[in-house]
Amino acid sequence: MYLLRHIPFLKAVFQHSLTAFGGPQVHIGLLQHRFVEKRKDITSEELMEYNAFCQLLPGASSTQTIVLIAFKRGGFSLALITLLIWILPATSFMASLAIAYTHLDLQPVLKTLHLLQPMVIGFIASATYLLYKKAINNTITFFVFGFACILTLVGFKTPWTIPVVIVLAGIVTNFSNKRIPDQGAAPKQIKWVHLHLFLLFFLIAGFVSEQATRQNWEHRKVYNLFENNYRFGSFVFGGGDVLIPMMYEQYVTRPNTEHVKESKRDVLKINSAAFLTGSGIVRAIPGPIFSIASFTGALALEEKGIGGQIIGAMVASIGVFLPSFLIVLFFFPIWQKLKKYALFYRSLEGIYAAVVGIMLGATLFLLKDIVFDLGIMTGMNIGVYLFIFCTTAIVLVRYKVAPQWVVLGTIFLGTLLSIWPTIF
Repeated sequence: MYLLRHIPFLKAVFQHSLTAFGGPQVHIGLLQHRFVEKRKDITSEELMEYNAFCQLLPGASSTQTIVLIAFKRGGFSLALITLLIWILPATSFMASLAIAYTHLDLQPVLKTLHLLQPMVIGFIASATYLLYKKAINNTITFFVFGFACILTLVGFKTPWTIPVVIVLAGIVTNFSNKRIPDQGAAPKQIKWVHLHLFLLFFLIAGFVSEQATRQNWEHRKVYNLFENNYRFGSFVFGGGDVLIPMMYEQYVTRPNTEHVKESKRDVLKINSAAFLTGSGIVRAIPGPIFSIASFTGALALEEKGIGGQIIGAMVASIGVFLPSFLIVLFFFPIWQKLKKYALFYRSLEGIYAAVVGIMLGATLFLLKDIVFDLGIMTGMNIGVYLFIFCTTAIVLVRYKVAPQWVVLGTIFLGTLLSIWPTIF
């Protein structure tokens, strides 16, 4: 009976997992469309608060945000089931891609996805517009919004930009006389078990991995893989754009260093071309960018055959997402208690404005990449990209078209254009 009443919610989570292209800044727009406007599981203010809070934590922020939505609705059990449903499509696809990579030529397939980039920017723009109307309502929030937009545009590739912007925005608006309302749900009780589990997994994973390497255990690479990904998930601030370079250093650069070569340690390693292929494709599929771990996990155990690759994908995926899950469930009740104090509550007004500014900054930065940085593109290419961007934003805001139809339509158009060699 407990699960039956949550089936519509879990169905919505699964649909979200199939349409959530483009990373955290896009995911919040889709969450706004599906869980705020359509289902009304949370309010816009709660969504912006959850998103801002998760940006301050290490791990996969979009994953943590949807986990919090489930946690509010049904507690720990629903949050765990939501996590599994959310990551399953992306991790399954990336694992299958890693297995297929060594056997098939994937270039014809990849060409059909080239229009997803401007589409996901359109998702960000539409969500920015909708949230702007709710969060920007006075002079100070307007200036915070503009300040956050500029800083995000300038420092988009710096992992600390978004957390710093959010903290500064909260400080600025803390000097207001905003009253703390009495209504609202009571804070969740702090569960120390989540922190204890996080630390326990961290210590055990590190110890077992080192022992497996030193004693040359038969399946040592499986233990090494879990430890690597658990460490990534515990310390990555800034999302997938930070995770991917860390993985590249671990799996591609480090195995080729003189120190590793001299020690003759049989470390996990991945071919550079294969890694870059996966890191590009993961941005073009729905779901969390952290699902790149499934791809790298499968490639790292390529020598074990298809069965070993499937195990590698599962171990790496669990390792990289588990810290995000445990960390957010521990710290969120603490945040709920803190925001009851004036110092923290007044900061929320600025944090909401900063989130909208960050989204606009991300939109402009990604548009800049299309218009200015892609020098190999023709004028016709740029025109098509801008058309997709504008059309996506308009149909989402004005006509309320469901995200999945926008995605499918874009892929269909991309397929048609990919067979038109005079343009692409």
